[in-house]
Amino acid sequence: MKIEILCTGDEILTGKTVNTNYSYIARRFTDNALQVSWGTTVGDDRESLILAFQQASQRADAVIVNGGLGPTVDDLSQEVAAYAAGVQLELHDAWAERLKAYYESRGRQMPQNNIKQAMLPAGCEFIDNPVGTACGFAVTINQARFFFTPGVPHEMRRMIDDQILPRILQLSGLTVVTRLKRFHSFGIGESRADQLLKDIEALASDHSVKLGFQSHFPQLETKLAAIGKDQRTLDTVLAPLEAKVRECLGNFILCEDDQTLEGTIAEALASVNGTLATIEMTTGGSISQRLTGNGSNPALVTSTVSQDLQQLAQTTGLNTATLDSNGAKVLAEALRTRSGASHALVSLMAPDDADDSRNFGADVFIAIASPTGTKVRTSRLIGGRKWVAMGATELSLDCLRRYLLGLPVDEKIDFEQH
Repeated sequence: MKIEILCTGDEILTGKTVNTNYSYIARRFTDNALQVSWGTTVGDDRESLILAFQQASQRADAVIVNGGLGPTVDDLSQEVAAYAAGVQLELHDAWAERLKAYYESRGRQMPQNNIKQAMLPAGCEFIDNPVGTACGFAVTINQARFFFTPGVPHEMRRMIDDQILPRILQLSGLTVVTRLKRFHSFGIGESRADQLLKDIEALASDHSVKLGFQSHFPQLETKLAAIGKDQRTLDTVLAPLEAKVRECLGNFILCEDDQTLEGTIAEALASVNGTLATIEMTTGGSISQRLTGNGSNPALVTSTVSQDLQQLAQTTGLNTATLDSNGAKVLAEALRTRSGASHALVSLMAPDDADDSRNFGADVFIAIASPTGTKVRTSRLIGGRKWVAMGATELSLDCLRRYLLGLPVDEKIDFEQH
């Protein structure tokens, strides 16, 4: 089955908006054993859209059109779809009523131009949008089935996952099930991970599993995309491969699937009824932000952020502190005593006197104190300032994870200067 993703909008075409919608759709299709053959971007121009629809209809079996379903004059997807399909636009009464109710529930009167979002090609297949005002629809143009989705990312994702993927799978005739197993790691670069896992696909002798990587520094995502006739088959095929990934990547694996590093730390603290206090220097509060996420974290009892080392020392009851590994150790022990937390994490950074070039470097001093003792980790990171700060944040959190799980804290990573 040949699939094309056709994204519309001047802001996409000109590069003013990064097209994350395309990557999401393509990734979700690939994860479900559907191959995307073409990706097209078209501006908000009627003639260009007509040509793009015609070309796609002659080479693809299914076309996903993203964008152009809004109420303004530059939203042309319904109009062009009707023209290309050789039908008229007509009012979809049920959606028009939904739109009016949507605005009334918010104490507003629906703008007249929003009725445009209920004008759909005659005879089209309606596709619901439970989280927005732009409904989707499907029409056949020449040999291809076109599926129209809104440009708002969270609306598009809901429609793709809940409604369009099942339709495409049915059209494709695939009778298999798929699964995506993900491992999130820190400390191993993509090339090294690829080398470590170079033979893993051969373990699935029927070629039903594909190995892939997605690097989003500071983490690396290692993926096993599997296809099988049923869930039991997937379990059988994936089990030895998952074990192999865990063996090869070892302690560098932070978590798996939908888990997060922060969640792993929270679970480890909860398992010992632990609490945490933090001090961070030069990372701008990113450690505490990561730990609290979008809400509060009851395990985090206090967090202090400052670039003034002496100010940090005074918050722990010390008169002074040194910017080195021993200084981090002393601060962590004093912080734990002062805060009453069971665990204390201190992350200090001594940056070079340099500009924001890639040659910028910094020494990072991390200390973790608990009732059983204190561990210290020293590292030197090289790169741009933002890169180094992100690396120091991740390294600090990873050291805390390792400490809580009884793993070695000082294991060297690819991203530090040896």
